[in-house]
Amino acid sequence: MKFSQGALIMYGSTGVCRVESIAPMPGSHGAEKERLYYKLSPLFGSGVIYVPVDTQIYMRPVISRQEALELIARLPELREDHSLDTADRHSLGAVYQARIQSHDCETLAQLIKSLYLKQQAETSAGKHPYKIDQDYLKKAAELLHSELACALEIDVADVPQFIQSQLQKA
Repeated sequence: MKFSQGALIMYGSTGVCRVESIAPMPGSHGAEKERLYYKLSPLFGSGVIYVPVDTQIYMRPVISRQEALELIARLPELREDHSLDTADRHSLGAVYQARIQSHDCETLAQLIKSLYLKQQAETSAGKHPYKIDQDYLKKAAELLHSELACALEIDVADVPQFIQSQLQKA
């Protein structure tokens, strides 16, 4: 899929980026002078990313406002993923990473919900949540909330409150 200058895209596990330009990489030589690169600016981070237009790294457009609203409406229906409870602690990272790398908003929402409920249960039982659970909950929330913020044209810090207000209306 090709993107145009100014497009908002999801880029790998970086999250939302704006396509600033499409051109050969500055300072490239030889055959590389003809290869086109996207110059990406992460919206919720710093720096610049140059990625070949023909890369195999996952990129897709940010979801639409309507898709974001439909996802939020479906949140109460998402079931907790109990397979996260049965995975041994050493394989959890791979399981969580696979969910993150699905690049699917509903999968991220399910992971967030499952990890949140898992942490609530552990805390209620007097246990400390695993750091890996906390880290992946944070990463999944950052990715999903940043995309929802762009789709809904709101500040990323306002996403949790927006979700709450939408669910209360339903």
